[in-house]
Amino acid sequence: MSKINQPGFSRRQFLNATLASLGSTAGAASAPFLLNLAAIGEAAAQTAPTDYKALICLFLAGGNDHFNTLLATDPTSWSEYTRLRTTPDSGSIALPGVGATGGVLALRPNSVQAGRSFALNPNLSSVRDLFDAGRAAIIANVGPLMAPTTKAQYKAGSVPLPPKLFSHNDQSSLWQAYAPEGARYGWGGRIADLLAASNGQPTFTTISTAGNAVFLSGQRVNQYQISNSGAAAIRNIDGNLFGARGAANPLKNIVSAQGSDMFEREHATVTSRSIAAQAALNGAMAPTGPAGILDPTMYVNPVTGVSSVNPLALQLQTVARIIAGRTNLGAKRQVFYVSLSGFDTHDFQKNAHADLMAKLAHGVAYFDNLMANLQGVNMRNNVTMFTASEFGRTFTSNGDGSDHGWGSHHFVFGGAVKGKNIYGTVPVTGLGHDLDVGSGSLLPTIAANKPRGESSTTKHSAAVKPKRRSPSR
Repeated sequence: MSKINQPGFSRRQFLNATLASLGSTAGAASAPFLLNLAAIGEAAAQTAPTDYKALICLFLAGGNDHFNTLLATDPTSWSEYTRLRTTPDSGSIALPGVGATGGVLALRPNSVQAGRSFALNPNLSSVRDLFDAGRAAIIANVGPLMAPTTKAQYKAGSVPLPPKLFSHNDQSSLWQAYAPEGARYGWGGRIADLLAASNGQPTFTTISTAGNAVFLSGQRVNQYQISNSGAAAIRNIDGNLFGARGAANPLKNIVSAQGSDMFEREHATVTSRSIAAQAALNGAMAPTGPAGILDPTMYVNPVTGVSSVNPLALQLQTVARIIAGRTNLGAKRQVFYVSLSGFDTHDFQKNAHADLMAKLAHGVAYFDNLMANLQGVNMRNNVTMFTASEFGRTFTSNGDGSDHGWGSHHFVFGGAVKGKNIYGTVPVTGLGHDLDVGSGSLLPTIAANKPRGESSTTKHSAAVKPKRRSPSR
């Protein structure tokens, strides 16, 4: 019996055991499909962490077309890909120049699936480099499931299905919180509830650079939202507002209310706390530029050839600036949320998706380089990033793009990842097979969540290197 199940095991001991678990498994929580909060609770060690770990959710908003991200190139799959995605009368959405070679980037994973071969989108060259270096892995055909499900059960409705399948808002929420739209608590927030006590300033346990995200919402921990320029200050609170300065500045009232109104006093307290947090974070973050965190280079749109700023890279630079300030913040465990939008490719898919793949590769490679030498420290093994998206897409074309699907393929990045591998099984490309629930939309074979009451049938944690022992199975 584990110590946690023994009588007298205190709440403090439970939290300490949880903290030690996240440290010892080097990223056991590195994706929604890697999460196992019950296993974290079974940790044996009971000391607070002295090292630093961070988890980053990179959400591909809109539903990434995985069929043009990871491509099955074995003869059967490639034949169906070229046949069904290049049909002129239905709108070709195959990669440009797909032909005999297609320009795709061949993968050579450590574990070979008999008779199968795979490649990445031509615009993911830096992701292929990370894969070959062992700092990237692929999780195949993952998506929300309520219970292990076959195609026959799906059609008969004989097992519970994720609510409101193919809905952007609901499936985004299911990925992030295991509940449809309206969910209050997400995976990252639930982790933070357990880990915030290890941080000197718990306010900065969960941080989003992409607005409000249910992924970071906890029962006790509130997510901290930040822009690429840092934590936003209240303008003119200490300066000149319409000619009024100092105590005469009416904005001062929002932090100095001393009246009898309880709501007024509480508002002043919360605002004062926010101002203090803003000052603390901006003061701790590393600066940008040569003296701090180098600015990202411009990325090149592969379709137009035009160089421009990559919004994903800017968000990841902000994350790196915060990680660089971890000592000043007293941070030991942090969860971040970043996002890249535009993946709802119903139209103009060829051009739009190529550009998105270029942004993804550019941003991920930039961040990997930052972590290799973050102000003199190699942080690659301390930070794990994973991609998520509300769903995959259909295999067939709608005329100029693809429609909402279900299962999809995703990446996990970082030095703690058991890289250069594909975890799970990539279905043979085509239509009418046992995992096609319509137009080539995939029935997931790996759950993006652990259904309540279900034992894990797929060892998702196999994608992360253990420090001392294999993660709990």
